[in-house]
Amino acid sequence: MSEHEGTPFDSAVAVATALAGPSGLGTSAAHVAPLFGHDPAYVERPWGDGEAPPLYVPVVERINEPLGEEVDDRLVRWASECGFADDDLEPLRKAGFGRLAMLAHTDTDDPERLLIAARLNAAWWAADDLYADDSGMGAVPVELPPRLALVMAAMDPVAPAGEFSAELDEALRGDPVLVALKSAVDHLARQGTPAQVQRACYATFAMFVSWNAYAAWRHTGKYPPAWEYLAARQHDSFYTSMTVVDAVGGYELPANLYYDPRVRRLLMQAGTASVMVNDLHSVAKDAADETPVCNMVLQIMADRGSSVEEATEITVDLHNNLVRDFEAGHRELQALPSPELQRFLRGARAWMGGGFEWHATNPRYQT
Repeated sequence: MSEHEGTPFDSAVAVATALAGPSGLGTSAAHVAPLFGHDPAYVERPWGDGEAPPLYVPVVERINEPLGEEVDDRLVRWASECGFADDDLEPLRKAGFGRLAMLAHTDTDDPERLLIAARLNAAWWAADDLYADDSGMGAVPVELPPRLALVMAAMDPVAPAGEFSAELDEALRGDPVLVALKSAVDHLARQGTPAQVQRACYATFAMFVSWNAYAAWRHTGKYPPAWEYLAARQHDSFYTSMTVVDAVGGYELPANLYYDPRVRRLLMQAGTASVMVNDLHSVAKDAADETPVCNMVLQIMADRGSSVEEATEITVDLHNNLVRDFEAGHRELQALPSPELQRFLRGARAWMGGGFEWHATNPRYQT
């Protein structure tokens, strides 16, 4: 008898074996999709001023405004404790990262668990605005890499290094963004497992490689073709936000399932589709920055000499195909006997629907 027989490990291995085997899963999503009718879990929704083609997105599974407000109240108190100035707190409240957690993480009504997502997303966005993207808020491309190195030290503690530790600790305490990131990871660690913490940390660090690429492109003025930007965008996507779907929900998807190539592809599709929604809603803001921010619509315009309308249509088509591929791939995996896997994939689908709703109704993206 195997020492793991009858354990969660045993179950995970059995499902992973099924994922890798020839039991009907070799059929591509494109071949399987026509066998099924319309899935009521998905819908076409207008967006922006309604002039562009609709986005094909999962339906929103929950809108509970009082719950979102409660999470945002707790989030603002936490941000104050992290050292953000009073002037920063009202914009943080208006950004509504607590509302994003309410819309996107439908597995739980517990505000403390929703704060796992709300705190991490607020801290990631703060680093993105203040360090990476927004010149008006102090982002300077050449200063980004060393700032991100300190972020990694805040999220994944550096081992004690004698006399050098004191100065590092002082630096980590001196910047509210670093304090927030450390605190957000600490909150995840209290609610989740070590594997879930490292999953979120290393997805973040992969995201930083993309941020550094954007900084180099902005500094040199040599912007990438759309295909190269899209390759970088895969790791700078809402995949990072989705790494905590199970931690917020109060369960754990075993690592061998989470990192199975078929599951990972679905999560990357979900994350990239969701970040295309962000690009579509951010075109005007990104183009207006004194050092223009990389954006799929802008890269297509530069590549092909397209109008903004044409590039928007191409990006919408890309998004919709990513969602349809996720839908078909999700359907393929629904026969697999892992409650955790099924719950996680439904959580990723819910994240896409909630993420669209948040962008469509958030003042940050109304231009």
